[in-house]
Amino acid sequence: MADLPAERVTPSAPFLKVGVDYCGPFFISYPNRRAKPVKCYVAVFVCLSVKAIHLELVADLTTQAFIAALRRFVSRRGRPQLIMCDNATTFVGANRELRQLYKQLNEREFQDPVIKEAANDGITFKFIPPRTPNFGGLWEAQVKSFKAHLKKSVGLRTLKNDEMLTALAQIEAVLNSRPMTAISSDPSDYEALTPGHFLVQRPLTAVADQNFNDVSINQLKMWDQAQSLVQQFWKKYRTQYLSDLQNRVKWTKLKNNIAIGTMVLLKEENVPPLRWPLGRVVKVFPGTDGNIRVVTVRTQNGCFDRGITKVCPLPIGDNENLPQNSN
Repeated sequence: MADLPAERVTPSAPFLKVGVDYCGPFFISYPNRRAKPVKCYVAVFVCLSVKAIHLELVADLTTQAFIAALRRFVSRRGRPQLIMCDNATTFVGANRELRQLYKQLNEREFQDPVIKEAANDGITFKFIPPRTPNFGGLWEAQVKSFKAHLKKSVGLRTLKNDEMLTALAQIEAVLNSRPMTAISSDPSDYEALTPGHFLVQRPLTAVADQNFNDVSINQLKMWDQAQSLVQQFWKKYRTQYLSDLQNRVKWTKLKNNIAIGTMVLLKEENVPPLRWPLGRVVKVFPGTDGNIRVVTVRTQNGCFDRGITKVCPLPIGDNENLPQNSN
């Protein structure tokens, strides 16, 4: 297996080097119009260094639509130095037009200093080889996660344009709130590092809202339907993310025993969006075979006993020298 590319391991500002791909199509409608629902797509920008995600609604697959989405992305996230993508004709055309614009600006006989400076900061496109999606596994995985859960949440419903924009912004916050590792080794610190920390220097949170999980979608108003969609997306995404943290494979190899002080994510039911119940292991209960199967976890709300199947250690930690466990 080859080493990770330099773009993945070199420290950089968020969204300085990104991967991008499309997902869709989705269907949206516009209020006060009798026209049929129209197709739209979502451009998924993924930061190659901190794995933060940015979602942009795109009207169609034309080059002009992608450039418009790219301009919105640059306006809110800053200009990237590198954009990695596949060889789709949309991206190839965008690269060609940006190069023509770059050349045109540089060929002006009398250039304004500001325009010249902006032209010199051209964006580099790097295309992966054709028919090799594994080369873009980082953003392909995020596209798969977003698309699968959104389609399961939306179903056959057609969202209005405003509903789709609201849902995309909140889903983006959900994806950027996932915990990656503990911020510190302090046993009293229950905060985990998330992609949102690199964007706003603090955890992303959601506005408190009514729980619509048990309410029929037909009984909700337009904006409540958008909130119901986000809550369904959160429930499905959280379930999958917890499953990915704790792969249930046949226990045939020795693994590290969970250690006191390890930051874990609790598998709880009915958790509000963007709330990740994190805690620290403060006590372990080994069995007769020496393997730990029950732990006491201290959270901000107190201490709780949990089986190891109900806790998920964060994927990054200093657990190399811990005792061995058969589970």
